[in-house]
Amino acid sequence: MKTLDFQPKLFSALRKYNRQTFMADVMAGVIVGIVALPLAIAFGIASGVSPEKGIITAIVAGLIISALGGSKVQIGGPTGAFIVIVAGIINQYGMQGLTIATLMAGVFLIGFGLLRLGTIIKYIPYPIIVGFTSGIAVTIFTTQVKDLLGMQIDGPVPSDFLLRWGTYFQHLKDIDPWSTAVGLISVAIIATTPRFSKRIPGSLIAIIIMTVAVLLLKQYAGITSIETIGDRFSINSQLPEAVVPELSWETIKGLVAPAMTIAILGAIESLLSATVADGVIGDHHHSNTELIGQGVANIVSPLFGGIPATGAIARTMTNINNGGRTPVAGIIHAVVLLLIFLFLMPLAKYIPMACLAGVLVVVSYGMSGWRSFSALMRNPKSDVTVLLLTFFLTIIFDLTIAIEVGLICACLLFMRRMSETTDVKAICDEIDLNEDADMESGNLEHLTIPQGVEVYEINGPYFFGAGNKFEELMGNFGDRPKVRIIRMRKVPFIDSTGLHNLENMCLMSQREGIAIVLSGVNEKVDSVLRRNGFVQLLGEENICNHIDLALSRANEIVSK
Repeated sequence: MKTLDFQPKLFSALRKYNRQTFMADVMAGVIVGIVALPLAIAFGIASGVSPEKGIITAIVAGLIISALGGSKVQIGGPTGAFIVIVAGIINQYGMQGLTIATLMAGVFLIGFGLLRLGTIIKYIPYPIIVGFTSGIAVTIFTTQVKDLLGMQIDGPVPSDFLLRWGTYFQHLKDIDPWSTAVGLISVAIIATTPRFSKRIPGSLIAIIIMTVAVLLLKQYAGITSIETIGDRFSINSQLPEAVVPELSWETIKGLVAPAMTIAILGAIESLLSATVADGVIGDHHHSNTELIGQGVANIVSPLFGGIPATGAIARTMTNINNGGRTPVAGIIHAVVLLLIFLFLMPLAKYIPMACLAGVLVVVSYGMSGWRSFSALMRNPKSDVTVLLLTFFLTIIFDLTIAIEVGLICACLLFMRRMSETTDVKAICDEIDLNEDADMESGNLEHLTIPQGVEVYEINGPYFFGAGNKFEELMGNFGDRPKVRIIRMRKVPFIDSTGLHNLENMCLMSQREGIAIVLSGVNEKVDSVLRRNGFVQLLGEENICNHIDLALSRANEIVSK
């Protein structure tokens, strides 16, 4: 019986912990906490919830992911990848529905970890990951155009991608130049800050500068058209109490698909982040432990009003670059956010919405992965098909449909590629034994095929597609043989579809008075054939270990 694969990195890191490591973790945790503040607020607002819910998510989920996760340096919290799916759930099911969906996603994530699916999730096709990530980036940018340009639009903006852009074009005359200036300057500050400072985040600098500038414009220039967080939300800096939502079977059934999307998306992003971090610090994360930690975080966070959370690559890299090397840095980052939430949260009401939109525009550009997207466009048509299908389904419909359809298409294309790796060929006159593994012919280099015998060789797995290739080859022979030898020395395995096709071919040949002889069957395939009654169907003497015996058996049948 396998033991539970749950090994939080915090426990192993504390065994050799010292003062020097603690000071490095404190410095990294403080900086990451400051970096996470504007992002948590921006992601919360963009997702359709109040700004404090984004910070609560970063505090609660960030603390649990660091304490129970399988990576030394992973920083968890709300991310841009969840904006689209969270906003969609809130529009359809409300905040109560989001809470339940996030709880269910947490249960799914724990299930992934307990079932040891951490390594399997890594093998989701790369075109799907790039497709939906780029689609999310485009959607995030689309949702921020209104605030970035300060558009005065009466009523809610349509959630549909095409209708939303149609609304924007209809209201081009309603753009506020002051808000536009704030948004574009914010983007410029964030983009240029890395040239001057690697430690202080550009998003924080932009928020401080633009908040002060907007306050001065309102106070001394009388410009009041620039909307701030306080104009749209009431800021609450009190810690919420845990509330368990009311669950009903109908609600749970309706939320299975979005909850699974949250779980898969969270698993992919957290494991990608942990893998990238491993390459930088030279460590190896526990993928199943990471999934369990992410699951617990997504169960606890919504109880306090939080939204879905996962590992964040940007904040994780900030942690590493500032010296963080153990989960203690992530815990300190959560504590820093908690202190800011308790004592400085009322100041957030002065932050301009256009500035936050600028922050998310830069985030969407970073998520777009346009270099990877353009590189994949030069790949085989099957990869391009999956990439474009996932991308357009993400931006036009939603992420749930995009991932589901993308995975189905990727599986079908994989099946087609695998079937193409199996080759079936006919050998007409003689068999070259120089490279054969299933022969006992001494110094002979060739074996002659007797008259009335056809030899077919399968190279590769025997499953879907191989049977059709047999039929095509057999139809090319003019005369009906007395014996068909099927060489299976290069067949590593056979599945149920292959068994069905092989059985049908044997029965069809027998009805035509043609004997079937199998040659070079390996032990694994032989055991499968025996369990499925091929000894009774063909006879023990017609399942041979090597080609010599198969030809000898064919001669016996022909001579009779």
